[in-house]
Amino acid sequence: MVDDADEIHPLFHGAPTDIGFRKLRKRLVQQAREAVETYRMVVPGARWLVCISGGKDSYTLLAILHELKWRGLLPVELIACNLDQGQPGFPATVLPEFLKLMQVPHRIEYQDTYRIVTEKVPLGRTYCSLCSRLRRGNLYRVAREEGCSAIVLGHHRDDILETFFLNLFHGGRLAAMPPKLLNEDGDLFVYRPLAFVAEADCEDFATRMRYPIIPCDLCGSQEGLQRAQIKSLIDGWEAKSPGRRQVMFRALMNVQPSHLADPALFDFAGLSAVMADPENLTQLVAER
Repeated sequence: MVDDADEIHPLFHGAPTDIGFRKLRKRLVQQAREAVETYRMVVPGARWLVCISGGKDSYTLLAILHELKWRGLLPVELIACNLDQGQPGFPATVLPEFLKLMQVPHRIEYQDTYRIVTEKVPLGRTYCSLCSRLRRGNLYRVAREEGCSAIVLGHHRDDILETFFLNLFHGGRLAAMPPKLLNEDGDLFVYRPLAFVAEADCEDFATRMRYPIIPCDLCGSQEGLQRAQIKSLIDGWEAKSPGRRQVMFRALMNVQPSHLADPALFDFAGLSAVMADPENLTQLVAER
């Protein structure tokens, strides 16, 4: 990929030019494009609300979507949105200044969900579930106000795998984060274009681009989270068998309901055996 400084989006100004980074960037673009096409996310002329937290994943999402759009592969309008949740010490000026500098259309929405979460969740319990619900509700509202048909999130392959195992071990169900989801009201899609992208690639990309990473102190300050335990478990599997993450993710795309145990998903009661004709069976035995 060779950029023309007069044409490339500002998000890529100053990008490293070494072969390693160019391969990384190309891989991210290809994987995001594959996810967008596989799950048919694009409706030409649509408007997407791209959710930006200030973490490595959302920066990668924003840049790769603009790369696809710049190359004529994503015929949609993009508007970035950061939900300032009122966390103490949150650097509120970082994202507005960055998005303005990068010439990215954006909206900063302030809602003090931090206070609600800390008041409602008992001491010692994790904030993630309630925090996620409040955040998602506000983002749906903003998307409607901005005339968007979808909200776009930066969840990657590793997030999806971790969610699968969280549901398996703690929720008693087989479920993960779908790359494409229709909300309960049926008026907004939720897209995850980084569904095929490895977390390590997001971290490498955002770090090498020197984007101003903002840590999530609300969740990150709590130790012993179930997700962290799952991540450690998967890391161990990957260390012993490199490539295990990708194999497991492929399994999520290759589901065989008849080989599971959910009677609502497969008609086990309707299975019936075909009785063999005794005369044909005798002839078959004689031939052998």
